[in-house]
Amino acid sequence: MSNFQGGCICGAVRYECSSDPIMTFNCHCRDCQHVSGGPYIAVLYFPRESFAVTKGELHYHFTTSAAMGEHKRGFCAECGSRITGGESERGIGVAASSLDDPSLFRPQCDIHVADAQPWDHLDPAIPKFDGYPPM
Repeated sequence: MSNFQGGCICGAVRYECSSDPIMTFNCHCRDCQHVSGGPYIAVLYFPRESFAVTKGELHYHFTTSAAMGEHKRGFCAECGSRITGGESERGIGVAASSLDDPSLFRPQCDIHVADAQPWDHLDPAIPKFDGYPPM
């Protein structure tokens, strides 16, 4: 069993994940582009029960989601760092950039590549999905 730890840039929020991720991916949807300020967001998707906030608390912003109806994203209210997304009873997405050691992230696929920007050079070695991958 792994222990992934991380938090926001100011240190007000800390978390840990006590299991390996279910899946890892780069999401290129327009929503993730807007909230990240970049071409995609790198995500580790963990079983919900393995994620725990160990310091502070997450605040949430909700947007429309094609898969879940509502996309719940967690962030630090002090510094605005995005920490989570795609939260459901099944699992929770954690932004790879919020990990203490982001080099642990290894993407398994690119999703929502239909929204990828032409200047975003995708890794040809990993699978691509126009939308969500088959579950």
